[in-house]
Amino acid sequence: MLRNATAVVRRMHGHTVEDAPRWAVVSAYAASLVVLPSCVWRIALGFGAPIGPLRGDASDARGDVPAWLPMWGYTIFLSVLSEALAFLAVGLVSRWGEVVPRRVPGLGGRRVPVLAAAVPAGAGAALLTVGTLVALPGFNDFTAPDGTAVRLEGWRLVLFAVSYGPLVAWGPLLAAATIAYCLRRRQRPSPAALTTR
Repeated sequence: MLRNATAVVRRMHGHTVEDAPRWAVVSAYAASLVVLPSCVWRIALGFGAPIGPLRGDASDARGDVPAWLPMWGYTIFLSVLSEALAFLAVGLVSRWGEVVPRRVPGLGGRRVPVLAAAVPAGAGAALLTVGTLVALPGFNDFTAPDGTAVRLEGWRLVLFAVSYGPLVAWGPLLAAATIAYCLRRRQRPSPAALTTR
Protein backbone atom coordinates (compact mmCIF):
# COMPACT_ATOMS: atom_id res chain seq x y z
CA MET A 1 0.00 0.00 0.00
CA LEU A 2 2.84 2.39 0.88
CA ARG A 3 4.50 1.55 -2.44
CA ASN A 4 1.30 2.51 -4.30
CA ALA A 5 1.08 5.83 -2.44
CA THR A 6 4.72 6.57 -3.24
CA ALA A 7 4.13 5.78 -6.93
CA VAL A 8 1.13 8.15 -7.04
CA VAL A 9 3.14 10.94 -5.39
CA ARG A 10 6.03 10.44 -7.84
CA ARG A 11 3.69 10.50 -10.82
CA MET A 12 2.06 13.71 -9.66
CA HIS A 13 5.06 15.56 -8.26
CA GLY A 14 8.10 14.07 -9.96
CA HIS A 15 11.04 12.38 -8.30
CA THR A 16 12.52 13.92 -5.19
CA VAL A 17 16.24 14.58 -5.56
CA GLU A 18 18.40 12.07 -3.69
CA ASP A 19 20.49 14.56 -1.73
CA ALA A 20 17.60 16.65 -0.41
CA PRO A 21 17.47 16.41 3.40
CA ARG A 22 14.33 14.81 4.76
CA TRP A 23 13.41 17.99 6.70
CA ALA A 24 13.54 19.97 3.45
CA VAL A 25 11.29 17.48 1.67
CA VAL A 26 8.81 17.60 4.56
CA SER A 27 8.93 21.41 4.56
CA ALA A 28 8.32 21.65 0.81
CA TYR A 29 5.37 19.25 0.81
CA ALA A 30 3.93 20.80 3.97
CA ALA A 31 4.19 24.27 2.37
CA SER A 32 2.05 23.02 -0.49
CA LEU A 33 -0.51 21.46 1.86
CA VAL A 34 -1.03 24.20 4.48
CA VAL A 35 -2.92 26.23 1.87
CA LEU A 36 -5.49 23.49 1.23
CA PRO A 37 -7.82 24.06 4.25
CA SER A 38 -8.27 27.76 3.39
CA CYS A 39 -9.01 26.82 -0.23
CA VAL A 40 -11.72 24.40 0.85
CA TRP A 41 -13.23 27.02 3.21
CA ARG A 42 -13.18 29.67 0.46
CA ILE A 43 -14.79 27.37 -2.14
CA ALA A 44 -17.51 26.32 0.33
CA LEU A 45 -18.22 30.00 1.03
CA GLY A 46 -18.36 30.68 -2.72
CA PHE A 47 -20.99 27.99 -3.16
CA GLY A 48 -23.11 29.62 -0.45
CA ALA A 49 -22.24 27.64 2.68
CA PRO A 50 -23.25 29.66 5.79
CA ILE A 51 -19.73 29.69 7.22
CA GLY A 52 -18.77 33.33 6.65
CA PRO A 53 -19.31 36.47 8.68
CA LEU A 54 -22.30 37.73 6.67
CA ARG A 55 -25.66 36.16 7.30
CA GLY A 56 -27.71 38.31 4.95
CA ASP A 57 -28.05 38.16 1.18
CA ALA A 58 -25.12 36.31 -0.45
CA SER A 59 -24.96 39.00 -3.15
CA ASP A 60 -23.92 41.46 -0.43
CA ALA A 61 -20.67 39.52 0.05
CA ARG A 62 -19.44 40.00 -3.53
CA GLY A 63 -17.27 43.00 -2.72
CA ASP A 64 -15.23 43.96 -5.79
CA VAL A 65 -15.98 40.75 -7.70
CA PRO A 66 -17.46 41.71 -11.12
CA ALA A 67 -21.14 40.90 -11.59
CA TRP A 68 -20.45 38.70 -14.65
CA LEU A 69 -18.23 36.35 -12.60
CA PRO A 70 -20.09 33.82 -10.45
CA MET A 71 -18.87 33.82 -6.85
CA TRP A 72 -18.19 30.08 -6.94
CA GLY A 73 -16.06 30.57 -10.08
CA TYR A 74 -14.07 33.32 -8.42
CA THR A 75 -13.41 31.26 -5.29
CA ILE A 76 -12.39 28.21 -7.34
CA PHE A 77 -10.02 30.34 -9.44
CA LEU A 78 -8.50 31.96 -6.36
CA SER A 79 -8.10 28.60 -4.62
CA VAL A 80 -6.52 26.88 -7.64
CA LEU A 81 -4.12 29.82 -8.06
CA SER A 82 -3.18 29.71 -4.35
CA GLU A 83 -2.58 25.97 -4.43
CA ALA A 84 -0.58 26.16 -7.68
CA LEU A 85 1.69 28.80 -6.18
CA ALA A 86 2.05 26.74 -2.99
CA PHE A 87 2.87 23.64 -5.04
CA LEU A 88 5.94 25.36 -6.51
CA ALA A 89 7.65 24.68 -3.16
CA VAL A 90 7.79 21.00 -4.17
CA GLY A 91 10.08 22.03 -7.04
CA LEU A 92 12.71 22.97 -4.47
CA VAL A 93 13.17 19.28 -3.63
CA SER A 94 12.27 17.72 -6.99
CA ARG A 95 14.17 17.13 -10.23
CA TRP A 96 11.93 19.57 -12.11
CA GLY A 97 13.23 22.32 -9.81
CA GLU A 98 16.78 21.65 -11.01
CA VAL A 99 16.33 20.64 -14.65
CA VAL A 100 13.44 21.89 -16.79
CA PRO A 101 11.32 18.87 -17.87
CA ARG A 102 11.91 17.83 -21.50
CA ARG A 103 8.25 18.38 -22.36
CA VAL A 104 8.65 22.18 -21.92
CA PRO A 105 9.20 23.63 -25.42
CA GLY A 106 12.41 25.58 -25.89
CA LEU A 107 13.67 25.07 -22.33
CA GLY A 108 13.35 21.31 -21.81
CA GLY A 109 16.50 19.67 -20.48
CA ARG A 110 18.17 22.92 -19.44
CA ARG A 111 19.46 23.36 -15.91
CA VAL A 112 17.44 25.76 -13.74
CA PRO A 113 19.75 28.54 -12.48
CA VAL A 114 19.86 28.55 -8.67
CA LEU A 115 18.87 32.22 -8.43
CA ALA A 116 15.93 31.74 -10.83
CA ALA A 117 14.31 29.49 -8.24
CA ALA A 118 15.81 30.84 -5.02
CA VAL A 119 15.04 34.55 -5.47
CA PRO A 120 11.28 34.18 -6.13
CA ALA A 121 10.97 31.48 -3.44
CA GLY A 122 12.89 33.57 -0.89
CA ALA A 123 10.90 36.71 -1.71
CA GLY A 124 7.66 34.73 -1.48
CA ALA A 125 8.67 33.26 1.87
CA ALA A 126 9.48 36.72 3.24
CA LEU A 127 6.23 38.26 1.95
CA LEU A 128 4.13 35.38 3.24
CA THR A 129 5.76 35.45 6.67
CA VAL A 130 5.48 39.21 7.11
CA GLY A 131 2.00 39.33 5.56
CA THR A 132 0.54 36.66 7.83
CA LEU A 133 2.15 38.15 10.94
CA VAL A 134 0.78 41.60 10.08
CA ALA A 135 -2.71 40.21 9.35
CA LEU A 136 -2.78 37.94 12.40
CA PRO A 137 -4.06 40.50 14.96
CA GLY A 138 -7.10 41.36 12.84
CA PHE A 139 -7.75 37.94 11.30
CA ASN A 140 -11.35 37.99 12.52
CA ASP A 141 -12.18 41.51 11.31
CA PHE A 142 -14.47 41.72 8.28
CA THR A 143 -16.26 44.68 6.79
CA ALA A 144 -19.91 44.38 5.81
CA PRO A 145 -21.14 45.98 2.54
CA ASP A 146 -22.55 48.90 4.55
CA GLY A 147 -19.11 49.56 6.10
CA THR A 148 -19.82 48.20 9.58
CA ALA A 149 -17.42 45.80 11.29
CA VAL A 150 -18.49 42.15 11.38
CA ARG A 151 -16.85 39.37 13.39
CA LEU A 152 -17.16 35.62 13.29
CA GLU A 153 -18.48 33.92 16.41
CA GLY A 154 -18.89 30.42 17.80
CA TRP A 155 -18.38 27.48 15.46
CA ARG A 156 -17.87 29.79 12.46
CA LEU A 157 -14.87 31.35 14.21
CA VAL A 158 -13.43 27.92 15.10
CA LEU A 159 -13.90 26.68 11.52
CA PHE A 160 -12.28 29.83 10.12
CA ALA A 161 -9.31 29.56 12.52
CA VAL A 162 -8.80 25.88 11.67
CA SER A 163 -9.00 26.66 7.94
CA TYR A 164 -6.80 29.76 7.85
CA GLY A 165 -4.52 29.08 10.84
CA PRO A 166 -2.15 26.78 8.90
CA LEU A 167 -1.31 29.68 6.55
CA VAL A 168 0.91 31.09 9.31
CA ALA A 169 3.33 28.22 8.60
CA TRP A 170 3.41 28.73 4.80
CA GLY A 171 6.17 31.36 4.80
CA PRO A 172 8.53 29.65 7.28
CA LEU A 173 8.09 26.26 5.56
CA LEU A 174 8.86 27.79 2.18
CA ALA A 175 11.88 29.57 3.69
CA ALA A 176 13.22 26.27 5.06
CA ALA A 177 12.83 24.53 1.69
CA THR A 178 14.47 27.51 -0.07
CA ILE A 179 17.49 27.52 2.27
CA ALA A 180 17.96 23.77 1.76
CA TYR A 181 17.69 24.24 -2.03
CA CYS A 182 20.37 26.95 -2.03
CA LEU A 183 22.73 24.98 0.20
CA ARG A 184 22.30 21.77 -1.80
CA ARG A 185 22.74 23.40 -5.20
CA ARG A 186 25.76 25.45 -4.04
CA GLN A 187 27.55 22.41 -2.65
CA ARG A 188 26.94 20.21 -5.68
CA PRO A 189 29.36 20.77 -8.60
CA SER A 190 27.79 21.77 -11.90
CA PRO A 191 27.88 19.29 -14.83
CA ALA A 192 30.20 21.69 -16.71
CA ALA A 193 32.71 21.63 -13.84
CA LEU A 194 32.68 17.82 -13.84
CA THR A 195 33.46 17.57 -17.58
CA THR A 196 36.45 19.94 -17.37
CA ARG A 197 38.25 17.78 -14.79
